[in-house]
Amino acid sequence: MDDSTPGEASLGTTIVGIVARTDSFTSDPPAGSTRADGDAVVLASDRRASLGRMVSSKDAQKVHPLGETAALAFTGSVSGAQALVADLDTERRLYELRRGQRMSTTALAGYAAAAMRQQPYGVQHLLGGVDGDGARLFTFDAGGSILEQPFAADGSGGPFAYGTLEAGYEPGMAVADAERLAARAVAAASERDTASGNGLQLVTLTPDGVDDRVYDDPAAVAS
Repeated sequence: MDDSTPGEASLGTTIVGIVARTDSFTSDPPAGSTRADGDAVVLASDRRASLGRMVSSKDAQKVHPLGETAALAFTGSVSGAQALVADLDTERRLYELRRGQRMSTTALAGYAAAAMRQQPYGVQHLLGGVDGDGARLFTFDAGGSILEQPFAADGSGGPFAYGTLEAGYEPGMAVADAERLAARAVAAASERDTASGNGLQLVTLTPDGVDDRVYDDPAAVAS
C-alpha cells in the first residue's frame, strides 16, 4: 500500500504481526475461541523507505512503540505515519493523565480507527499491545476499518509474507518461535518485493515492556 504523493517519502514495505505466548503464560484459550490467546505480540518490518524509484533510507523505523506495552507498524506515507503516531500518543498520554491508568489496546485501536476516518493519513498499519485482557493484534485499512487477528501482514510485501505466516503459524506459539517466523516472513517478502529490504526491525511486546531491536539481515533471527 502506498498512498503517498509524488515527491513524498513512502514506506512501500513489509510489516508483520503475530500474537504469541511467553513461558509464564499458562491459561488455556476459551472453548470455541477463534483468537490465539497469549500475553505477547511480535511486530516486524523491513527497514527500507522509498522516494519514487530511489531508496531514500536504509534504516527507516516502521514500528513505533506507544507507551510501555503497545506499538504500531506502518506502511504508506512517512509523514502520515509520523502524524498518526504523534496524534495517538498524545491521546494516550491525556487518557492516562486523566484516568490514572493505562489506555487499553482495544481503546488505542478504536481511537486510531476513528482518527483515520476523519483525516487521510495515507497509511495502513498493524497495532499490537498487551494489557490486562492479554495480547491483541489489530489490522486497519486506509479508511479506518479494523479487524482483530492472531497474525497479519501488510504493505507491498504483505502478500509474500502471508505465505510464510500461513505455513508456519501455530496458535499459542512461543515468543522465540514467533520472532523467527516474523523474521522469515520479512526475509521472504524482501526477496520478491523491490520496495522491501535493508534488514529487519523486530519489536516484541510483553507485560514486561517493549523490546525493540534492529538487524542488518533477517537471517540473524530467522535461522
